[in-house]
Amino acid sequence: MCGEELRVLIESIAVLKRVTLRFVLPAVIGGLLGFLALAFAVQKEPSIPVPVLSILSPGLKVAELVTPFKRESLGSTLGGFLRVALGVNATFYFAILALAAYLMDRRWSRRHVR
Repeated sequence: MCGEELRVLIESIAVLKRVTLRFVLPAVIGGLLGFLALAFAVQKEPSIPVPVLSILSPGLKVAELVTPFKRESLGSTLGGFLRVALGVNATFYFAILALAAYLMDRRWSRRHVR
């Protein structure tokens, strides 16, 4: 490999690392945290105050508002409820983790550029 090809390879690895740390990892962890937060919120809903529950698992309250009140089967209604709740929770936790990854990457880049 000549010097130019090696430089391009090193740059592409750095870009892949940055994309993985900024988007892929927060998406995977956000989905897992969203699922666990929903499970915890459903289990503890009667004993936790509503504001705390809404911060911990916003998908639960959004799903309660969005899920249609049609006469459908229980499985269909529950499936729609879970899709909305998991989607909102995963998005919520992804946004938090992606912001944290961005700030950490920005801080790391500043420290190593100088």
